[in-house]
Amino acid sequence: MSEQQEQSVAVILVAAGTGTRLGAGMPKALVQVRGKSLAEHALDSMLCVPQVKEIIVVVPPEDSRLTERLSGYPQLVRTVPGGSSRAASVRKGLAKVSADVSHILVHDAARAFASVAQYELILAELGKPGVQAVIPALAVTDTISVVASDPETGSQIVVQTPDRSTLRAVQTPQGFAAQTLLAAHSRLDHYSLKDLERVTDDASIVRACDIEVHIVPGDARSLKVTHPEDLDAVNRLFEPAQRNQLEQNMVIPRIGNGIDVHAVSTDPTRQMWLAGLFFPDDIGLSGHSDGDAVAHAACDALFSASGIGDLGTHFGVDRPEFAGASGVSLLAEAARLVREAGFEIGNVAVQFVARRPRFAARREEANQLLSDVLGAPVSVTATTSDGLGYEGEGIGVTAYATALVYPVVPEGQ
Repeated sequence: MSEQQEQSVAVILVAAGTGTRLGAGMPKALVQVRGKSLAEHALDSMLCVPQVKEIIVVVPPEDSRLTERLSGYPQLVRTVPGGSSRAASVRKGLAKVSADVSHILVHDAARAFASVAQYELILAELGKPGVQAVIPALAVTDTISVVASDPETGSQIVVQTPDRSTLRAVQTPQGFAAQTLLAAHSRLDHYSLKDLERVTDDASIVRACDIEVHIVPGDARSLKVTHPEDLDAVNRLFEPAQRNQLEQNMVIPRIGNGIDVHAVSTDPTRQMWLAGLFFPDDIGLSGHSDGDAVAHAACDALFSASGIGDLGTHFGVDRPEFAGASGVSLLAEAARLVREAGFEIGNVAVQFVARRPRFAARREEANQLLSDVLGAPVSVTATTSDGLGYEGEGIGVTAYATALVYPVVPEGQ
């Protein structure tokens, strides 16, 4: 078994800051990004690291809100009130660490988006023989200058420009052999409060004990939230992942068109059925079934959208069982076939062109009837052809339909 596998790790999450510079009116660790507090985002990554056996969250003293928010986390997550400085807060956390852990990581809630891979990289380096301290750091791309005040003018002047190839921007989490960090912090007993306020990270405390601090590549996503504009930056971290997830889970709708044409019957006793309704004052339409051009066009559009054939495929003249069938029954069967093929129906819109029947007064009745049959919204409209063509002559009817369907994604996929 490797040393890394034998590691037993405690993490101290420093979340006691007041967030004054952030201007959020609450402790920084409580500030929310995409529905979760910064502290919760940080914990979510830590809990995915198998070597982590306990997490001590150092919370703002005399403020119970963060403790309450974290109450639903596993028992390995505990809270402790912080101190008056970062160093003092870390020491409060160290006092709660179990005696049998091999390594301690110290992390800032302000860097809530350090990845699981970052933790693993630090722990892998700590698993190497003789390594007692590891920090993540990013190469500096900007020119960095050391400045001082001109004693005569009071203006800021450059006094030194270090070679940026030797500079690194240090991040957290920082990892240490447990006894190394505990011993280094014990040396702070003689520090004044002012001295403690100048301690900005734990690596500097360990280095003061002549311990070598190793460096691993940092994580560009581990941004530090200090100012309001930093929240905009961390929100942008989610955009690529959110877009990818959306693309993976996106249900692409499918649209189909249908057209149906029927001549007015030469049989004066033929009943007129259109859009599922009976029009007793009009001569009906000829056809294999009841000649309901609106219902037939809707069926064809549904079959087209779902790619399962057309009206003739399912209800053609070679299917004697559909002879004389009502348009409503055909539409109900079409809906069943579409759903059986793995689709759900979004809506259907139909427009028919004819001189008769007079439809406006019964439009809503037809819409409701067909929507109930289909189990999805249906809207039917009527128009004329200004006397042109067979529709204008009153010897035929044309119906045009558009249907939208979408594939049903099984749960868990």
